[in-house]
Amino acid sequence: MIQRLFSFIKKPTSRNIIVNTIGNYLNVFFVAFFAFLLVRIMHPSDYGVLSVLLGVAYVLANILDFGTTASIYSYLPPMIEKRHKNTYVFLKTILSYQTGFSIIVITLLFIFFPYLDKVFFKTGAPEYELYLTTFSVLFLIWQNYAINALNAAKQFLKANLYLNLSNVIKTIVIIALIPLNLVTVGSIIFTFGILGPAVFFILLFFEKKYIFFRIIKAPIVKEEFKFAYTLTFFIASQFFNLASRMDLFLLSFFLSKSPEVGYYGLAQKIILTVMASVASITQVLSPNFSKIKTKQEIMKEFRHGFLYLLIPAFLFIALYFTPNWVFYLFFTEKFAQTAAITK
Repeated sequence: MIQRLFSFIKKPTSRNIIVNTIGNYLNVFFVAFFAFLLVRIMHPSDYGVLSVLLGVAYVLANILDFGTTASIYSYLPPMIEKRHKNTYVFLKTILSYQTGFSIIVITLLFIFFPYLDKVFFKTGAPEYELYLTTFSVLFLIWQNYAINALNAAKQFLKANLYLNLSNVIKTIVIIALIPLNLVTVGSIIFTFGILGPAVFFILLFFEKKYIFFRIIKAPIVKEEFKFAYTLTFFIASQFFNLASRMDLFLLSFFLSKSPEVGYYGLAQKIILTVMASVASITQVLSPNFSKIKTKQEIMKEFRHGFLYLLIPAFLFIALYFTPNWVFYLFFTEKFAQTAAITK
């Protein structure tokens, strides 16, 4: 039994999942630590506004992915394995089309966001916070693109290293803002949505400088965008992306500037953070599916996936049975209602 366990762990897929899971849970630690800090500084209603605006940014960053994640995970692994001459053309084309379409949507949001906030989100946030949120979407899109490309290339260690180093910088900035009384919704959006991704790219640039220059020099070839392929994934994935945040948006609509939005926003962050652990597994398994040719190989990968997914399933069960005093310890009794909402 022990020998089988060790042989299972020694598999390349298992090693990659362990690296990616540790990296993802380190990221989870930072997310929890940010919440730990912010709930002690911000009023529940302000935390609710922050949750809604960051929710808008994260949802848009996923929507404006335009299904390119499917193309990256499906086409990039075999291209890298076979040293395909169009690898950089593919990466340049994906990034260019995604950025171009995103800028159009972001520009429209920049114009209409104040109106949308008045009639739907009802956060009452000043316009500069809405514009910061809009601007941060593009940075989050680029960061997601880079992380997907690194994961598809099985560079899990580097993807997680750069992401968590950017988390360290964000932590230092937030702690530095506390004595200056500059922890506001706007400063946190800037730190999370703009500074964090910028630090990630700076670190990536110094490590992969030659790849950056090759992508810049590569031509854009329309056929590499795989529009029909990405469209299917794009449509299918948007139901999940919208559903994961729509409840918070509706709560903000009906209970504008209410502390309940803050309680619910924190509970939602806890749930989505645990759900992110699923991504640490699927990010590793996805490149393997791109090379599958037989039904037996499909079933083998599904069995592996099921075993790995028992970990986040256990976390959800543990979260349900977590005593309320643990929530109070981490998030203070000011957010006492979060415990019941989370469960």
